[in-house]
Amino acid sequence: MKVVHQIVNYEGLKIVQDPKMFNFSLDSVLLANFVTINKKINNILDIGCGNAPIPLILATKTKAKIVGVEIQKDVAVLAKQSVEINNLTDQITIINDDINVLGKKWQTDQFDVITCNPPFFKVNETSHLNDSEYKTIARHEVMLNLDQIFKLARKLLKNGGVIAIVHRPDRLIDIISAMRSNNIEPKRIRFSYPKKGKDANMVLVEGSKNGKAGLKILPPLYAHLDSGEYTKDLQKYFS
Repeated sequence: MKVVHQIVNYEGLKIVQDPKMFNFSLDSVLLANFVTINKKINNILDIGCGNAPIPLILATKTKAKIVGVEIQKDVAVLAKQSVEINNLTDQITIINDDINVLGKKWQTDQFDVITCNPPFFKVNETSHLNDSEYKTIARHEVMLNLDQIFKLARKLLKNGGVIAIVHRPDRLIDIISAMRSNNIEPKRIRFSYPKKGKDANMVLVEGSKNGKAGLKILPPLYAHLDSGEYTKDLQKYFS
């Protein structure tokens, strides 16, 4: 059953969701507010866009053209509907396809920025896959893994363009290794914590194609106060 929600505190910005599928979460909000966006950016690619939370939020920050690619047909339908109800079809294009196949067809050096909220979990003999195919593809590297993401970035990013992803901290070494193997230099890292005193549960990483060495670790981001309310830092993302 499809429902229409407002993206938390983004006044007037709506998103179409289906509880049976993998709905967007705080990860997407953090990534859309972490990635470097400036006036020189003309083209953005969001890999595995889901029902389009990242393209929708980015559209509040830039006039650049945004392409979202989603492999699951039913989820891509939700993304297109989300774009339509916000009257953003002139800015955001949703494509239902496998980005690994699509990326081979596209010309090189097309995008200034790539974002990706990828599947977090490796797949092996001990993996506990979800009964829902939608959630399995969203959570596990069955259709897309880190090395594929950064190979695509190496081809599709303009020289000096950036790719930003949100992931689990325990995959940070894998992320940096895959970046550097594909000429993407890690430039900015920020850890996100559920609240003070807890271990980090998310990491945001941005790298630059053929960038110079020089990594900046940003201040920690705490999501919640002890009361359960969002911190002031997080509330800024919803302004």
